[in-house]
Amino acid sequence: MVRLRSLIAAVAIAALTANSVAGARDAAPLVGVGSQYDTTHVYVAPDDIDKFVASFTATFGGQSTKQVVATVTPTPSSTTSQLIQTPVGTVSLFGFKTPIPYLFGAERTGYLVADMDAAIKAARAAGADIIVAPFPDPIGRDAVIQWPGGVNMQLYWHTTKPSYAAFETIPENRVYVSPERADAFTRSFLSFSHGKVVSDDAHAAGVEIGRSKDTFRRIHIESVFGKMTVFVTDGHLPYPYGRELTGYEVKDLQGTLMKAKSSGAVVLVDPYTADRRVAAMIQFPGGYIAEIHAVTPK
Repeated sequence: MVRLRSLIAAVAIAALTANSVAGARDAAPLVGVGSQYDTTHVYVAPDDIDKFVASFTATFGGQSTKQVVATVTPTPSSTTSQLIQTPVGTVSLFGFKTPIPYLFGAERTGYLVADMDAAIKAARAAGADIIVAPFPDPIGRDAVIQWPGGVNMQLYWHTTKPSYAAFETIPENRVYVSPERADAFTRSFLSFSHGKVVSDDAHAAGVEIGRSKDTFRRIHIESVFGKMTVFVTDGHLPYPYGRELTGYEVKDLQGTLMKAKSSGAVVLVDPYTADRRVAAMIQFPGGYIAEIHAVTPK
């Protein structure tokens, strides 16, 4: 009888905890705008800017906005800046003319939010650190946050609300975290984004991280900010795994790889099949590494 009461109490506490987490998420404001406003931050040397733009657009289509020179950090600096918009993902491209101020260059993505103050409050409540407090830029405001597990992201808000076409396929933010921080990262990000776990595979095929004889934990998340895949590893990753920031979904992988190679990109990992996709890794001029994949029929 005592054991039964203890079991009932434990179940009740677990249910209350789950309800509290869900309640906190539901109570937090939805600050995201849409996946087409989320960009991968790419830093290359100024001499590589044109080569990167030409290769990236030749591979995926799309075009670049006009290049400007601006200060995009809260301390003095100078960089070229432009937005490369393709049907499968967007890049914020920076070519710093000055040394890059501390903490910049490590933020992997920029997420557009509807209200910066509300977003900062929600991120902090969800467990993120505000490692660069909000600051003005030429067209709005920015901040850099860090999630449990050491994942840095930039939040941005525009004075004039942008209007971009939806993607043909939504890119995948690829995040690597340790087993000790994976659950904390997932809870925090879900609370902030109002997202959901699409799958959580404790025995994903190790070929996805360059270790074909092993397995690892892989979590797929979807939210208003788009897709995210969390790779939970011990950090024993052969190059270039862990260096890629984004996975791009295309209809024809071989055709896309041919376009990439003919425009100056290098294939680092030949196509392999796992997780209902065929995928490869490439490096664009300037050093940016990306995963490219096509979904295989079920």
